[in-house]
Amino acid sequence: MGEQTTLPLVSVLIAVRNEEAFIGRCLNSLAVQDYPAELLEILVIDGKSSDRSREIVSEMKGKLPNLHLLDNERQISPVAFNIGINNAKGEILTIISAHCYLTTDYVSRCVEYLAETGADCVGGPIETIGENRTAEAIALAMSSPFGVGDALFRFSQKEQFVDTLAFGAYRRDVFERIGFFDEELAGSEDDEFNYRLRRHGGKLFLAPAIRSFYYGRTSLRDLWTQYFRYGFGKVRVVQRHPRLVRVRHLIPAVFVAGLVTTAVLSPFSPLLALLFALIACSYLLISLALSVRIAARNGWQYLPLLPLAFACLHFAYGTGFLLGPVHFLLVGRTRIGHKNARLG
Repeated sequence: MGEQTTLPLVSVLIAVRNEEAFIGRCLNSLAVQDYPAELLEILVIDGKSSDRSREIVSEMKGKLPNLHLLDNERQISPVAFNIGINNAKGEILTIISAHCYLTTDYVSRCVEYLAETGADCVGGPIETIGENRTAEAIALAMSSPFGVGDALFRFSQKEQFVDTLAFGAYRRDVFERIGFFDEELAGSEDDEFNYRLRRHGGKLFLAPAIRSFYYGRTSLRDLWTQYFRYGFGKVRVVQRHPRLVRVRHLIPAVFVAGLVTTAVLSPFSPLLALLFALIACSYLLISLALSVRIAARNGWQYLPLLPLAFACLHFAYGTGFLLGPVHFLLVGRTRIGHKNARLG
């Protein structure tokens, strides 16, 4: 990587709330980075954890001398990130999840690719992993284009410029140029921020050599909640930036709306009954075919769970996207979005 004196100080920001099951593993992966320890600053921003998260962070200070614990009174993710940005001293700021752990060369790879590509933000594809059979099936579904569309950071193994990234490493001047995360967009703050970055001429680069592992949801119920929140929050982003909308963003909502509408009206119209059957059967056939293909590669024990995971991803996101406008029109604020997006 060259002489240490030429390397930048890197600040890693981690927002947490009740993450005792994961934060230790996350911090341990930072403790064994091949990047110089004196050039690695770790800021953990805690949203009033009631478990052992804060205690675990304090115990890790022996391994991470530049580890700092900050408070997030509002317990909302974009607020945590902005607190971290305001307190970070690094030339490069990396935002990661407490639910992840990193390969030993993660930080050095980020620094390397920022220098080589000239991008404003770099990151790698996330490898989603599960702790039980349901979680493993969810991870497989979330690593499939059918499950998550063109979210390239979830499955692509090709170096390329992309629209958005997770766990991105940003140059410090990005925040000086375009501002911080929008605190009214809890749950969709990274999506909106990266759009704003691209609108101002910024570039985001995906590099498969930058590797991280993310612990996905362990139940279909939790997966539904997560993706409902994503769809719900996406509406607020679209309200702020109508030009951001692409056809692919609307597909889950159109699918759910079409299926529900034809199902309700099918008793009154043979044509709509036929259309409902066509939509439902086509979806089931595609879902089953892709589930069989994935199970054949990864294990037949996942076959019964994969169609359910796909359905959760699609129906939850689509339903959230459809209900979002209703909520914002009636309430005018994002209370539900904020509640669902609280850390943990």
